[in-house]
Amino acid sequence: MATTDSTAHPYDEAPPEVAQVEVTLHVNGTSHRLRLDARVTLLDALRDHLALTGAKKGCDQGACGACTVLVDGKRVVSCLMLAAQCEGREVTTVESLSEGGAPHPVQAAFARHDAFQCGYCTPGQIMSAVSLLAEGRADSEEDIREFMSGNICRCGAYPNIRAAIREVAAGG
Repeated sequence: MATTDSTAHPYDEAPPEVAQVEVTLHVNGTSHRLRLDARVTLLDALRDHLALTGAKKGCDQGACGACTVLVDGKRVVSCLMLAAQCEGREVTTVESLSEGGAPHPVQAAFARHDAFQCGYCTPGQIMSAVSLLAEGRADSEEDIREFMSGNICRCGAYPNIRAAIREVAAGG
C-alpha cells in the first residue's frame, strides 16, 4: 500500500536560484552601479532602487504610458524594458527636466493649460510630449493625437494636453 505525505506541497520547494546581474544605469546624468535580479524592469529599478518615483506603475503591461521615460532620447514604456537592457544607455526621467528650479517648457505649458487632473499620468504624458516635440511630430492636431495615443489619461484631460503641446510646438 502506497502512502503519501499529506504535508508535502509543490510550493514548499525552494525556488530556483534567481540570476543576479550587475548593471550601471546612467540616469539623469548620474551613474548608478546596481546588483539586481535579472528580471527587474527599468521602472522597478528607477522606483525601488533609485527612489525616482516620477514614472508611475499603471498597467504594468505597456498599455497606459504612465511609466514613460526616455532612453537615449527615445520614449519607452519602462515597465516593459529590463534594467539590464539599459547598460551603457542614457535614461532620462521627469525628475531631470527642470533646470535651475525652472520648469521645462512642457511642464510649464501643462500647468498653464491645466493639462492634468489627478496627475497620475502626468509624468508619462510630459515625457512623451518632450519626445514628440524633439522628434518634430507636433505639426498638427492629428499628429499630436496619434503620437500621444500610447499615453492614457483616465480623467480625460486630452484637449488640455494637446493644447499644451501645441503651445510649446508653436514656440510658446
